[in-house]
Amino acid sequence: MQKVVEHVGVYVNPGIYIKDPESSELGRRIISGSIELMEEIGFDAFTFRKLAASAGTTEASVYRYFENKHKLLLYLVAWYWAWLEYRLVFVTANVEPAKERLKRSVELLVQETEQDGQFAHINEIKLHHIVVAESVKVYLTPDVDHENRIGAFQRYKRLVERISDIVREVNPRYKYPHMLISTIVEGSHHQRFFARHLPGLTDKIKGEDSVTLFSVESVLKCVCQ
Repeated sequence: MQKVVEHVGVYVNPGIYIKDPESSELGRRIISGSIELMEEIGFDAFTFRKLAASAGTTEASVYRYFENKHKLLLYLVAWYWAWLEYRLVFVTANVEPAKERLKRSVELLVQETEQDGQFAHINEIKLHHIVVAESVKVYLTPDVDHENRIGAFQRYKRLVERISDIVREVNPRYKYPHMLISTIVEGSHHQRFFARHLPGLTDKIKGEDSVTLFSVESVLKCVCQ
């Protein structure tokens, strides 16, 4: 188990950043500040000048770590997927029935995030809000093919692949495991966003996590029919 965890880890492809922000106190402060600010004002209004002011550094210092704000958003989203994959290893460890592992995996993918004390400079709850609201902006760009070639989406794809493997265990005849899991991920983001801002587009039921229950039910009905 320890070897599996070490292999997974929580790291981001070096092609995304200029200098690894985890390598210094300033870099970690930039990441922490970017999460706070981007969650508050949104990606479109976010600038390195505003980030530098809130993080107590200079704009030039931020540019030593990231080429532009798109690469910073790409880093944050990639970190989130790496962290989720890391958690997936623990959630599914020593769980024998494949159906139960699939259920736990889908719950992990779509449920509201809780704070993880292992990473003091990362507010995972606010990061999840950013992923829900902004993550499509990392790949709906003209540079998506180039960024894919350098491995920018590797951790997201690997997470989907891991859960797709469980889908195949449950039902080897099911033909669309990657499509199913990626649709559940992106769909759950939309439903979380709708619940906060456009409730008429979703079913928000008091006393339950409707997004998680709907997602688990949808996956199991597709795979186990």
